[in-house]
Amino acid sequence: MYQNLDEHNRLVNKYLKIFFVVALYWCTSILTVFVNKHLLSSDTVNLSAPLFLSWFQCVVSTVICFAASRLSKKYPSVFTFPEGNPLDIDTFRKILPLSVLYTLMIGANNLSLSYVTVAFYYIGRSLTTVFSVVLTYVILRQRTSFKCLLCCAAIVIGFWLGVDQESLTEVFSWRGTIFGVLSSLALAMFSIQTKKSLGYVNQEVWLLSYYNNLYSTLLFLPLIIINGELETIITYPHLWASWFWAALTLSGICGFAIGFVTALEIKVTSALTHNISGTAKACAQTVIATQYYHDVRSALWWTSNVVVLVASAAYTRVKQLEMLRQHQQRAAATQKA
Repeated sequence: MYQNLDEHNRLVNKYLKIFFVVALYWCTSILTVFVNKHLLSSDTVNLSAPLFLSWFQCVVSTVICFAASRLSKKYPSVFTFPEGNPLDIDTFRKILPLSVLYTLMIGANNLSLSYVTVAFYYIGRSLTTVFSVVLTYVILRQRTSFKCLLCCAAIVIGFWLGVDQESLTEVFSWRGTIFGVLSSLALAMFSIQTKKSLGYVNQEVWLLSYYNNLYSTLLFLPLIIINGELETIITYPHLWASWFWAALTLSGICGFAIGFVTALEIKVTSALTHNISGTAKACAQTVIATQYYHDVRSALWWTSNVVVLVASAAYTRVKQLEMLRQHQQRAAATQKA
């Protein structure tokens, strides 16, 4: 009896932890999107340098992690931070692939956001699940069931319907849509690589965030120059305004938070669950954005959002049932042996 009660309490605590982490990811991610959109496209700020914004977010995240590392050494009873050396060549070699994906992901995120509305941002990045299925087969050689493929096909249909309806508006941008698709691809690859990279740092999310952001600050520098943002930054009229740097710092803190909670959500759940969580979050984000910016959308436009959401939810359910069936088969095989 007591054993069953302890097992029940552990299960409840596990579900509460997952709920809290997912809720934290939702709040942090939605706040980050709105802050970045304000910096990139608002009338007051209008900073046309999305890659510089991404770079600055990585700088702030690196500074936060570095400060936490130093404080943990000086005040170990108050602060705790895992031991690690980001300048170690072996560490750099192991984490670099993840940092490249992280750079592509947040860079494409902000590039897409600078061209499209927050409402359409969801549809533009809705192919993450589809890319996850493709990459699972290409990288891991794991086949996907016919039911899952049907769900993916529905997601693609919803995506194209959303693009078609958005193209009828004056704010549509093919460039922003393409960057959204690239961001979905990078996110799917990033989610898979994160699980592997956490093994290199003893499952320490803080340490992985530290390494990842430090290496990304270096990777972003040539991209900023190639994208022609250096001149944009130098000639920016509000460059020395205190409110501008305060807004940038807030964006940097949000960038650090989203990087940390993303890795944390993948750690306590899985890459698949994180992708589905991101899709559902984006749906809520769309509703908030249409209300906040007073966007009026057609019925077909909303239908595309519903199709993507329902198809993504169906995919999750199918995968859960398949995983449960595989677990039961392995358990039965073990008992026979």
